[in-house]
Amino acid sequence: MSSALDVSLYEFLQEVFACSADVAASIGRRAIDRRYPVRAIVLKQGDRASATFLVVAGRAHALAYRLEGQIVLLNEFLPGDFFGAIANAEPEPEDADVVAVEDLRAAVFLALDFLALIETYGCVGLAVSRMLLKQLRTTATRMAERTTLSAAGRIHAELLRLARLGDGRTVRPAPVLTSLAVRVHSTRETVSRTINTLERRGIIHREDDALVIVAPHRLEEMVV
Repeated sequence: MSSALDVSLYEFLQEVFACSADVAASIGRRAIDRRYPVRAIVLKQGDRASATFLVVAGRAHALAYRLEGQIVLLNEFLPGDFFGAIANAEPEPEDADVVAVEDLRAAVFLALDFLALIETYGCVGLAVSRMLLKQLRTTATRMAERTTLSAAGRIHAELLRLARLGDGRTVRPAPVLTSLAVRVHSTRETVSRTINTLERRGIIHREDDALVIVAPHRLEEMVV
């Protein structure tokens, strides 16, 4: 069975932009198909990005670093998301490192080429607008959770969010505690204690490389 890393780029572009095969082919001719291994730094904080990245497969995180060394998750990029220079005629400094947290495949466009695609094809501009609105909603939700929820509540909410990326009950692969701590602006120790408590209460359990939410409704009630 072929993996998401091996899907046809043109078919993926046709789905993301909801366009015809001819338009997808025209868009694809402007793209470079690139792969990045886990933990590869795709963009560095402070770099002036001159390219637009469209995630085809895998995940990437935008990570910023505080003066005291704490890592802050600014954005998560999934298949269909864009990052880098988006609709910018001039390169601007990146706010964060963009790091591959899974094997990553991206369609990479020169920024001016992508701007021309936005101007030429309404479907491209519409897809970018939808993605930016989704990122804005996600950022607003995380900010609200950080100010209104306890550390444990943020961990519960994030587990539910990760599960909804799949079947609603399973987080696969099981989240690394340090990575989960970054996602919820907490510490590894707090995450470890919270996960252990959920396991003891039978709300979640581990299965090979996955974490299964046995009682999602009980977990939802604990998002406080």
